[in-house]
This record gives sequence, structure tokens and C-alpha cells, in this order.
Amino acid sequence: MTTIAVTGHMDLTEDSIPLVRTALDDLLKQYAEDGDLVGVSCIAKGADSLFAEAVLAAGGRLTVVIPSQDYRHNRVKPDHAALFDQLVEAAGEVLVLPHETANRQAYEAANTVLIERADRLVAVWNGEPPTGKGGGTADTVLEAQAAGIPVDVVWPEGTARKS
Repeated sequence: MTTIAVTGHMDLTEDSIPLVRTALDDLLKQYAEDGDLVGVSCIAKGADSLFAEAVLAAGGRLTVVIPSQDYRHNRVKPDHAALFDQLVEAAGEVLVLPHETANRQAYEAANTVLIERADRLVAVWNGEPPTGKGGGTADTVLEAQAAGIPVDVVWPEGTARKS
């Protein structure tokens, strides 16, 4: 069994979504061939949800990590709510962390759970360094590398973040 977690940018441009989706599909194929792929995601808008959809499309099992008890109600925007709910429903396991409020501490804790469960990390990441706020994509990549977890960076040519 291969357990792959994801971290990535939420603010991908519309033109980037099909590029990232194809790259994730291609990457996950190699791990899904034995039929024992588990994907771990916080299913936020953008990279996390694209990854979760790719895991399910590849026949893998999805584990969802929700950073806080209020996350769905206070952080999931209306344009992402239907997909968020669909992915929660499709997940084989849903972990809701004990944090009451979705904040930087909750996101850092969720990222730690991702790393603890992962054999590999997929990072839909433009390679920019951490912002210093904590809990971001670059922070998670550095945490995985420090833990000795291999990181696959997915950033196909033409991919961009909203400005």
C-alpha cells in the first residue's frame, strides 16, 4: 500500500486546473496499478481537491483531514461546498481535528497529520519559499523533507496562481 498526501496552492487560475489535473492523473497512475493507493487530503479548494478527485479516479481510497470543527461552516466557500461535501462522502476515512476554529494552528496540525500518514507527498507548488506565516504549501514541503518523506512537485508548464 502506498499512502500519498497532498499539499498545494488553493488559488490556481482556471487555465491551470486542467494542466494540474492531467499531471496528477499521470503521477498517480504508477501508484494505483497495484490497487492499493491511499490519498490523504484536506480537500481545500484547488490542489487538495484536484488531488482527491485524481485519487478516486485512479481507484484509490481517500482519507480526508478536516483542520477544525468549524471548517466546513466557516471556511468552505459556496463555490466549493458541493465538491467538498461530495469528497467527504466519497472518503473511506474522515478525520476532524479537535481544533474548534480554523486558524493557522489548525492548518499546521492538519499538515502534521498529512506528513505522519504519508509515504510520499505530492506538492502542487510553484517553488516559492515559505511566507513566514506557517501552515502553507512550502512549510509542508519542508516538514516532509525534514521527516525524510519523498516529495513529488507538480507544477506543469503554464500553471499559474491567481494574482
